[in-house]
Amino acid sequence: MSRTYKATGINLKSMPMGESDRLLTILTQEYGLVQVLAMGSRKHNSSLSGRSGLFVVNQLLIAKGKTLDKLTQAETIESYPKLGQDLKKLTASQYLAELCLFQALSEQPQVELFTLLNQQLKHLERSPTHLILPYLTCAIFQLLTLEGIAPQVYQCCMTQAPLLPDMETPNWQAGFSASAGGAITQAALQQLQQRKSATRLQADAPAAVPAGRANYTNQSFKRGMPLQRSLSALELALLQAIAQFDGACESLAQTFAASIHPAITLADWLTIEWLLRQYAQYHFDRPIRSAALIDACFGSPSTGSMSTSSKRF
Repeated sequence: MSRTYKATGINLKSMPMGESDRLLTILTQEYGLVQVLAMGSRKHNSSLSGRSGLFVVNQLLIAKGKTLDKLTQAETIESYPKLGQDLKKLTASQYLAELCLFQALSEQPQVELFTLLNQQLKHLERSPTHLILPYLTCAIFQLLTLEGIAPQVYQCCMTQAPLLPDMETPNWQAGFSASAGGAITQAALQQLQQRKSATRLQADAPAAVPAGRANYTNQSFKRGMPLQRSLSALELALLQAIAQFDGACESLAQTFAASIHPAITLADWLTIEWLLRQYAQYHFDRPIRSAALIDACFGSPSTGSMSTSSKRF
C-alpha cells in the first residue's frame, strides 16, 4: 500500500504544535475530514506557511504516519484573503466551518459538502457588508438541507397543516419548534409550551435561560435552550424564501425584497439566524461556539441591540 496519498482540501481549523508546526483539520473531497501535521509551517520561510492558513484550498500530498499523517506538499488552488480582512466575514466563515466540522465524515468522500462550502465562502468574500448576515443565514439553511435535517417550513410539523403567512392580518402568528422539526401552527405551539410547563413543574427543573443566551457550561446544554417561540408572518415568509434560495443569484437583496416584503431589516435576519442556530445546536447536540461572535458583530435579537436595525434589504 502506498505511504502517500493525494487530496484536494480546504483548511477548516489550525492549531499550533511544538515550536514551528501546525495541526490542520482539512475538509477533503476524497477522504472527508483529515488531520495532518504541517511541519515547519509557522516559520516565515516555509513553503507551507501561507498554504496552511484558514480557508485556503490546496492540492495536497500527504504521507501516512503512525499517529498523525504529515503534509509534505501543498499547491494552492484558491484562497479567500478578504475573509480575514473583515471581522464580520471572518466570523461568518468560521461559523460555517464549524457547521461543516459537525457534519463532515472521515474516510468518506465529501464532494457535495466541499463544493457547497467553497461556493458559500465565495459569496461571503464578495458580499457587501449589509449582505453578510443574509448570505450566512441562507448558507446555514443549505448546510442543514445537505445534512438532511433542515427545518420544515411549509407545513406544521405536528399537524401537517399548510402554513401560509398572512401579511394582511395584524399580529398573525405561527410557531417554531426545534424539537418538533421546524414551523408549527400557533395552536400547536401553545400545546408544546403547556406540556413543557407541566413537565418542568413535575421535574422541578431550573428556570429557563433567556432567549438567545443558552447555558453551555454543562453537558446537558439542551435543558437551557429556548426551543419554541412564535413567528410573525414576515419571519415565516423569510424562512420559506430561504428554503427556496439556491445560492445562484448574485442579487440577494433584491430577490428577498421582491418575493417577501420591502421592509426586511437586519433585525429580521438576526432573528432567523438565531432560530437556525438554536435548531442546528439542538440537532447536532453541540454548541456552535463561533456563533457567539455574531451577537458581537451584528447585535442580538433578544436584546434589540441592532445598531443598524433600520437597514432595509
